[in-house]
Amino acid sequence: MQSARGLNGGHPGLPMMPSSAVLASACVSAQAPDAAWQLAQALGQGPFSRVVLFVSPQADLARLCADLGRHFPPGIVIGCTTAGEISRQGYTEGEIVAVGFPAAHFSTDCLLVPDLAGIDPQDLIGQLIRARTGLQQGQPGWEHEFAFMMVDGLSTAEDDLAAAVASGLGPVPLFGGSAADGLRFGQTHVIWQGQARGNAAIVMLVRSACRVRVFNLDHLVPTDRRMVVTQADPARRIVRQINAEPAAQEYARLLGKDPAQLTTFTFAAHPLVVRVGGRHHVRAIQRMEPNGDLVFFSAIDEGLVLTLAEPQDMVAHLDRELARLSDQGPPAAILACDCILRRLEALEKQMTGAISAVLRAHSVVGFSTYGEQWNAMHVNHTMTGVAIYPPDPECQTRHD
Repeated sequence: MQSARGLNGGHPGLPMMPSSAVLASACVSAQAPDAAWQLAQALGQGPFSRVVLFVSPQADLARLCADLGRHFPPGIVIGCTTAGEISRQGYTEGEIVAVGFPAAHFSTDCLLVPDLAGIDPQDLIGQLIRARTGLQQGQPGWEHEFAFMMVDGLSTAEDDLAAAVASGLGPVPLFGGSAADGLRFGQTHVIWQGQARGNAAIVMLVRSACRVRVFNLDHLVPTDRRMVVTQADPARRIVRQINAEPAAQEYARLLGKDPAQLTTFTFAAHPLVVRVGGRHHVRAIQRMEPNGDLVFFSAIDEGLVLTLAEPQDMVAHLDRELARLSDQGPPAAILACDCILRRLEALEKQMTGAISAVLRAHSVVGFSTYGEQWNAMHVNHTMTGVAIYPPDPECQTRHD
């Protein structure tokens, strides 16, 4: 993976990877007035099939979007806002990370879902099938595929969207992340055609000469402490009662805490999981309302049985799981969506530096999210992503 920092506040001592690297990446200060120009210069000439931006909420998003058309070819840049970025230095904040997909290795097509409140599943499935067919016809010698999605993280539409998109992709693996707004939970955006858009999603389909492996991991172990959601507002992802008691009060009791002690760090350290299809998936708490209701990051409903989970050592677990992606040779790059709750846990436990070292060692870039998508599911408190391996020599020969 090619990596370069921006000209302002950069790291000139970092080596530049050769232009033939599988992915290109660059990172600049979100407050740089010429951020788009810096990113274009740092990424190099390409040509790129697609450039993906992960943008700190500290950026002047309107200015950045307006500048993209002056420094990049029309239509190739997509992106979203974040709750923190992952650059080639590991966890970072207040920056814009760019990832370039060279046309020599990747063919892409992108779809905009412009109104998450009015998704037409059949129309979306049809668009995805046509896009996938077009990529197959354009590069019949390239056999590897995946799809990457970015979605408004405050839309509460991720569950339905992921299910619809997965239906249109067939065997193509999907991963993605919910756009974020730091810890403000105010506005989140995706970037499309030089515009910042809310209540929208972008799906990027990728066909490649490179072997790929989509993955999802978490470091949580279920305990024997269970609870039942007895009153909820599913449309707004709000739980009002647990075990027929006020939600925050009962959650705090099970933790041995006073409800006044509940914070975002508490929710990150003591997640809840639900068993689906033989596997536990996190139903993470976003925040506590003043009235004691609990707002969740993903789908919730009355009658749902939730289990308290306890974390393993996140550093050791992450290193072990990423190392498994090298069982048939190391990936050239990893693009990842990492839940904000993982970053908060690392911060609370003073593991940020150690986690960053693991991310650097495994060539991970990406962003911190308000939730992750993995195939047909919207999940929380996970890292989901794609490992991209060096191109298949036979495919590359046919392309050349």
